[in-house]
Amino acid sequence: MDFYAAQDHARRSSRWLLLWFILAVVLLIGITNVLIAMLIYFLGATTAPMAGDEAIRGFIAAFSWETFAFVCLGVVATIFLVVLFKWAQLSAGGKAVAERLGGQRILPHTDDPAQRRCLNVVEEMALAAGMPVPPVYVLAGERGINAFAAGVSPADAVIGVTQGSLDNFNREQLQGVVAHEFSHILNGDMRLNIRLAALLKGITFIGDVGEVVVRGGRSHRGSLSTRSKNRLPPQAMAVGIALWLIGLLGGLFAGLIKAAVSRQRELLADASAVQFTRNPEGVANALKVIGGYPPGTNLLEPRATELSHIFFGQIDQLWQLARTHPPLPDRIRRIQPHWDGQYIKFDPASTYRGTALDQERRATEQAESAEARRQQAAALGAAVIAGTALGGAAADATAGDAAAGETAPAGDADFSTAVEGAAVIPDELAEQARDPFGAHAVVYGLLLADDIATQEAQYALVEASGVRGLAMTTRQLQPGIAALAPALRLSLLELALPALKCMSAEQYRGFKDTLLQVTRADNKVDLYEWCLYQVVRHYLDPEFLQVTPSKPRHRKAVHVRQEYRTVVSVLAWHGHQDEEDRIAAFTRGVESVGLYNLTLRPLEECGVAEFSRAVNKLANCYPLLKPRLLKGMAKCAAHDGELLPREVEILVAVAAVMDCPVPASVRANPALD
Repeated sequence: MDFYAAQDHARRSSRWLLLWFILAVVLLIGITNVLIAMLIYFLGATTAPMAGDEAIRGFIAAFSWETFAFVCLGVVATIFLVVLFKWAQLSAGGKAVAERLGGQRILPHTDDPAQRRCLNVVEEMALAAGMPVPPVYVLAGERGINAFAAGVSPADAVIGVTQGSLDNFNREQLQGVVAHEFSHILNGDMRLNIRLAALLKGITFIGDVGEVVVRGGRSHRGSLSTRSKNRLPPQAMAVGIALWLIGLLGGLFAGLIKAAVSRQRELLADASAVQFTRNPEGVANALKVIGGYPPGTNLLEPRATELSHIFFGQIDQLWQLARTHPPLPDRIRRIQPHWDGQYIKFDPASTYRGTALDQERRATEQAESAEARRQQAAALGAAVIAGTALGGAAADATAGDAAAGETAPAGDADFSTAVEGAAVIPDELAEQARDPFGAHAVVYGLLLADDIATQEAQYALVEASGVRGLAMTTRQLQPGIAALAPALRLSLLELALPALKCMSAEQYRGFKDTLLQVTRADNKVDLYEWCLYQVVRHYLDPEFLQVTPSKPRHRKAVHVRQEYRTVVSVLAWHGHQDEEDRIAAFTRGVESVGLYNLTLRPLEECGVAEFSRAVNKLANCYPLLKPRLLKGMAKCAAHDGELLPREVEILVAVAAVMDCPVPASVRANPALD
């Protein structure tokens, strides 16, 4: 699956969405004018009933260009303001969307086995996708089986699941659904979905106003005299009914637009989930579970309807043309052409919380959770050391899921064998990284200098932040972080990001300020410190601050030739000692993207400031160009047949600033042409 081509297709779909939206607005303006003319005609344009040609002439007389202009201005202004308001609500990031739907964040150190398993699955998928772990939200009151991905960019993305998903899916099925949602993140669907929700709210808002008016006119209670006093006049009721009818038509247009945009994206996400997990049984069986589950994918939250297109399954039963998702049988047969048509039957005894079997299963999972977390930490470290991407199942399935009667997919044994003996993130560091308090100490610890004097100055800065015990915890973690294999530093940082997203906005401002002071404690910023800071800033800023995403401006590599030259020069200088090898690596990196007659920049022109400016300009490239540039950088780094940890850190930081996940193929074997 070419995720970058999919992102480019999503961007082009936004243009079609805008055209459909304009067409819908034009139709609404025309229909509104007709209804206004009818109201004028029937409510006062004539004093006696007319028929035939006289009625037609009277209706036409009720229409005027002044009225037409007024209606056009009113409809367009109303839609514009509603779209702006809705976009401001939803563009605040995935966190705002999840909380609007009633989601509660699953804390990284949760003791609930089902939630812990879900976090483990999300961590695996993030590793496979080459991106930090997004926060996970649970819709605790929803029995229906469903999930969603929300956000404007991968940096502010969140994954949401219903309680029904946690209670009814086994591990393999949950992995398939989470992989489906990750594909929406990588395909660029999230931003498209937010735009769709904002635009469609604009054309349905008029109907919402009409519905309020109609209900208000019918809801008065009390004595006859009270009802006669409070009852709306017929003219107001007529206007309300007219607005309500306009809303019905707007809802029809909105449903058709949703269906046109959403259906193919869902099929693409199903196919991408199979590619991610290398296991078609996961997402296919998840769909079969939904088909055999009485509540299906329905949700109780009223606000979910306007966001129905972001969910894994159809949340409302609409007529076929307006359904946002393909029928379940069609989705299953796309994955398993020879499916026998049988769904997985619902078994209340094995799913409902509180039953004896459920309590026994959860107790067993809880007892094995420590071993599961240790194996997952091993998987995270080993995948980075070996340069592999997790595909099939996770390392934590062995304990928790075997106890629950589940069988891990076939790829697990091979993966365990492949990583046996590889360096891993120590348990203590992994646990601290998952804790909101410990994650602060982990990040500060990754920035500690080698010399004692600078270290002491950095500890003093952490102490001055006012967080009691944080400096002491950072001191305690320092030996473990110093002994950590360089290739694992980035994995440890990415493991800490979900916990860091649990702080408040005020706490984040203090954390970011202290982070800058610790970075500059020696009065300089080296490339490693820049890379670490950029990863933290890129994935945490959207959670707490209003961030404007980069806009595509550069379609061809030649438009950013000098900036690309700077970045590849930095990689060549930091990854290759021999001058001849350095020049050859640089040449390979620039020529692989079609740039020629460029020379390696001198070392004095490859400072952090120059590098930062170059990377920020590369962030404004078009989606299809970004992976080409990243692959070219990776070819420069891997010219000598190996990727050093500092080269990986540079590539990941550049990918973060460019808002472009590092492709799995690049991590696995970037030297390939």
